[in-house]
This record gives sequence, C-alpha cells and structure tokens, in this order.
Amino acid sequence: MSDISKKYGYTPDKEAIGRQLDLIASSLENVVSEDILKKCFSIMDLTTLSPKDTYESVAKLVAKTVSFRKDYPDFPLPASICVYPNFAATVKEGRPCPELHVTNVAGCFPSSQSFPELKLKEVEMAVLAGADEIDIVLALNTFLAGHYDAAGKEIRDTKDLMDRLSKELGRPLCLKVILETGLLVTPELIADASFLAMENGADFIKTSTGKVEVNATPMAAYVMCECIRKYYDRTGRKVGFKAAGGISSAMDAVCYWSIVGTVLGEQWLNKDLFRFGVSRLANQILSAVKEETVVYF
Repeated sequence: MSDISKKYGYTPDKEAIGRQLDLIASSLENVVSEDILKKCFSIMDLTTLSPKDTYESVAKLVAKTVSFRKDYPDFPLPASICVYPNFAATVKEGRPCPELHVTNVAGCFPSSQSFPELKLKEVEMAVLAGADEIDIVLALNTFLAGHYDAAGKEIRDTKDLMDRLSKELGRPLCLKVILETGLLVTPELIADASFLAMENGADFIKTSTGKVEVNATPMAAYVMCECIRKYYDRTGRKVGFKAAGGISSAMDAVCYWSIVGTVLGEQWLNKDLFRFGVSRLANQILSAVKEETVVYF
C-alpha cells in the first residue's frame, strides 16, 4: 500500500468489488425506469471532442439543446455541453440558460504532455471565454514515474488559479481531474490517483478522456467511488464522480448510476456530484424512454 492510500486506510479488494459488481449487473433490469433514465439524462455533459469540430458544428449542437426544451418538454436539460476551449464562447452565447454549463477540456487535453505554464494559460483562457467547468488530465508523465508531488502540484496550481478567477469573476468554477484509469493498470494505482487528485483540490474525479483504448469500466468506477467515500469520511468534503468514455447504452448509464448509489448513496445522485461524459448516450436514453429509435443529437 502506498503512503497516500495508507493515510485513508484503503486497499482495493478486487474479489469483493467483483462480487458487488456481479450483484449490480444482475439487478439492473429491476433498477431501470423512466425516472432513472431521465435523471441520467440530467447529469450528462453532452460532449463533442472531435478533430472535425467547427464553430458551426458546435453552434448546431447548442441550438439542438435550445430546440430540445420545446420538442421534449418532459425531459430535463443535460448538465453541460463539453467542448474544446476555443468553443467556450460559442456554447456560452448559444445556450438556453445559465443552468446549462459550459464545460471545457483544457490543460493540453488529452495527453497533458506540455509545459505546466501552458496548461495553466489554457485553463485561464477557457474560463475567461466562458467556461464554468474545466476537465484536466492528471499528469501521467510524473504520476506514473512515481513523482506524486509533481503531479499533485499541477492540480493544486490549477485549482488555485480557478479559485482566484472565481473570485474575480464572481461566479463558481468546477475542476474535474481525469485519471485516465485505462492506463493505470491496477486498482491500487487508480486509488492513489483518486486520493492525489482529491487532496489537491479536485471537485470531481473522472475516469477517462475517451481517447485511449480502455476507458470507463465498472471496476475503475467502483474503486474511485470507494476512494471518494473514504476521503469524505476523513475530511467531510464531498467530491463528485464522472464516468466518461465508452458509455453508449442506457443500461451502461444505469450500471454506473447503481454503482454510485451503492457506494456513495443517494446524496451523490445529482448533477452537483455525478456526471456522465457522453456523445452517443443522449440518443440512447431518449430511445429507451420513448421505446423507439430517436436520433436527436
């Protein structure tokens, strides 16, 4: 056990987690309902992170959320629209209401391979352009080399910058830290990364960028949620959880909903503490609720 996980008295029990995940999987048909699916819809960060994104295509996605309120008045809006930093103003200017947040990936997403000063500058520019929420990637170049202090400092410096900007701008800002769990190999490393991110100010910890071979998995999610629970028990601070990458079906969403509910409880089942980073899921949830194929977004 590493020093950081030892501090929280946590070692992932893979066998016990596996049994819990089997129980969750076997009960999904009993859990799924129209109400749960709509709640899953309400915590989505509706995402487009394609090299082919243009100002016109992003504006079209935002316009879809405007028309969505009229076309599906019985559905909630998603929590945010997640785009690259250069599109922050496009989302801010076109969104139907401030409750639909502007989320930007920043800090040299998706690899986090650049100078720390450049990462901070990109975060600052994104916030000044209108971002409410910033998703950065844990600096794996230092973390995987065992230099936890250096990796943590990048998160802390980003959080300090965002806290300063929040005061100057008079609006709250949210920092999500992507662990890229598919590259961390072991549950123990996922736990270390979770605690490191939370200790250095992360408001959310997030599974994946969606840009590597292995993205969100139920095992990684369960470990991260157990770490969030351990951190909350010790500090009293609630940190959110975001699942992203490969979540493409309504039942995938219900699976992660059940994991969060099982480990963290109902108080985490809201957009302030739980998110999905998705591109295809919105249509899948609409189709599941309407019981017909819907291609809206």
